[in-house]
Amino acid sequence: MASILNNKAAVGIDDMSAYIPKLYLPIEALADKRQLEYAKLNKGLGLTAMSFPDAHEDVATMAANAILDLILRNGIIPSRIGRIYIGTESSLDGSKPMASYVLDMLTQYFSKQYGPDCFLNCDVVDMTFACIGAVDALQNTLDWVRGGDGRIGIVAGSDVAKYEMGSGGEYTQGAGSVALLVKQQPRLIAIDEHWGVAARSVHDFFKPLRTVSKHELVEEVLRLAGAALTPEDVLSRLDNSLEGQGILDSQESRITLHKETPVFDGPYSNLCYQNRIWEALRHYASEAGLSADAPITDDWHRLVFHLPYAYQARRMFPEIFMIESQRRGDWAEVEKELGMARPQVAAFESERAYGKAYGEYLRLISKTPRYRNFVKEKIEKGERASSLVGNLYTSSILLSLMSTLEADLAEGRDLADTTFGFFSYGSGSKSKVFTGTIQASWKEIAGRFQLSAGLSERQPLDYDTYEQLYRGQRQKSVAPISGEFYLAEVCTERSVSEGARTYRWRETAAKAVEVKA
Repeated sequence: MASILNNKAAVGIDDMSAYIPKLYLPIEALADKRQLEYAKLNKGLGLTAMSFPDAHEDVATMAANAILDLILRNGIIPSRIGRIYIGTESSLDGSKPMASYVLDMLTQYFSKQYGPDCFLNCDVVDMTFACIGAVDALQNTLDWVRGGDGRIGIVAGSDVAKYEMGSGGEYTQGAGSVALLVKQQPRLIAIDEHWGVAARSVHDFFKPLRTVSKHELVEEVLRLAGAALTPEDVLSRLDNSLEGQGILDSQESRITLHKETPVFDGPYSNLCYQNRIWEALRHYASEAGLSADAPITDDWHRLVFHLPYAYQARRMFPEIFMIESQRRGDWAEVEKELGMARPQVAAFESERAYGKAYGEYLRLISKTPRYRNFVKEKIEKGERASSLVGNLYTSSILLSLMSTLEADLAEGRDLADTTFGFFSYGSGSKSKVFTGTIQASWKEIAGRFQLSAGLSERQPLDYDTYEQLYRGQRQKSVAPISGEFYLAEVCTERSVSEGARTYRWRETAAKAVEVKA
């Protein structure tokens, strides 16, 4: 595919930068504490370590640090950046976007050289659709960059993937941010203008606004305190005037609770992931004018996926692999390796029984030599960073791209003019499938990532420290704060500043400059 698409200026990703916390928990330590078989997590799901934020880190600091590195590395004058769009499902506020905190941190850093208004005309916003938010931001920014010469946009994903301790999602946790520089005539990868989309409203994974009545809240506190009072005794003393300033004397009868952890159905979410990426792939083929009977992915040199855990893609792709093989005409060879034919619905007494047999059939496809070779060639390189980091939600697919490019560079591969296929997914649920062409200068750009080097320099956590950070019981940072933005304070006073977050930049341990958002 040529770097000029449909006679229009190519647009795409010019450079990338990742910020991954300096701390990680070895999956083996978590498995030991939870009495889980480490081999199943490591060999079965590809999990080795999970990144975890320090006491001074949150999604805003991670995004600001990733974006700052991108700006400095490319020597960009702040006033030339027209937008910073951030995908996240780890919002800090129900109204004020995380992107505005990022903007203030960047403004503080650059104001001495470029003035306090250096980002005044930069458009910022958060985009939320579970794990696909950063891809939504990318697509939107690509269209904006395509619309005017010289436009420069930055897209970032930033999240903390946090699950209830002891749940089936805990060992897939992760944290970090990946930022993209989006320009015309990109040096890294030009994104094709054809996109496939598939969206349905489902409840596979979500973070509802949980509420509890005042009566239930007081009842639980009294029970824990061993008090003889009833909830009615306490609630009757509340001041129900309009000037109430306490928690229980708020004007609502129910208290809304914010929890960072989701409600999720793992098997159902996997099914939704599998169905949406196939539906989006079919839509992509239609949008790109491809034959409905021809294999779509044959010319895609690498496949890059959203990876909620490292081996998600290889476990979800066997059905598409089968369909593509049937269209190509070599499925009989795979069936020889399988030693069995596909189960037929008529042979089973119930749809559930057939579904179980068909699921086992797809699992057996994934064990065939032909499928294993397919994974090794087209998917595996993108899994490497995920194994060491965990789920990054909106940044997961972006980390997979960086991992792939850095691995190919290390192996001396020449990717110029090859096509990458992207499979994004966000619960709720939506998938987008798109492609990009690797540019001639990709080696120069990928050579500056230093992703693997950075991951190798992280500090391991012991389980007890991990739990303290998880529960918010540790206020002192584990790692020294140096050369990074950090969260200094969250206002707890009941005033017009309640909940306001204060960030600072620390160049060295001896010097700190305050940033107020």
